[in-house]
Amino acid sequence: MVTPVRIGVLGATGPAGSGLAARLASVGYDVVIGSRSVERAEEVRQKLLERWPDHDLSIEASDNAGAAEADVIVLATPWEGASPTAAAVREQLKGKVVISMANALTKVGNEFQPLVPPRGSVAASVQAVIPESFVAAAFHHVPAKELGDIEHPIEMDVLICSDHPEATKITTELVDAIPGMRPLDAGELSVATPIEAFTAVLLQVNVRYKTRAAVQFTGISR
Repeated sequence: MVTPVRIGVLGATGPAGSGLAARLASVGYDVVIGSRSVERAEEVRQKLLERWPDHDLSIEASDNAGAAEADVIVLATPWEGASPTAAAVREQLKGKVVISMANALTKVGNEFQPLVPPRGSVAASVQAVIPESFVAAAFHHVPAKELGDIEHPIEMDVLICSDHPEATKITTELVDAIPGMRPLDAGELSVATPIEAFTAVLLQVNVRYKTRAAVQFTGISR
């Protein structure tokens, strides 16, 4: 049984955000889909409910400000929108755990390449604009399509890093509630830089081998 908390997913109308919203709702969380447009959020909500009619998904639709009123927040916007979105709802996010899942990437020719934001990572940039919140970085390497297919578990490890033990704890609980996922504490928020950058490597491998490889670590008993 999951802890009874409400999760707001800001920028949840993209594949990763809507996939995570459905996945968290499928394991018993109350989820609020946030978007710049309530109408767009409601459209995505309806699509999820229609796709999974046999699942009792507790999903609401709101704008980002409304979603930010939830207990725990996930930032699922494109990477360049993460900090502005967080800054716009700074007051609602005070004292809350905010999970950043964005990766700063670009595609040059046929190659994916990581970008380095001013603070070194998207997560650190988010923490800088909402200093009274507790930012954790997680979910960077989860394939969006598989994340949204709630009929099947995802066998993978999820690296979590934060400067705040409570943020690490709560994020670990969310990941642990999802069948097949194993949360791993990767340390402080400075580690978000290589974690985010490694997504470019994973995407490149998946393109080369026409697969959807996931990250799993050996030698760790948990």
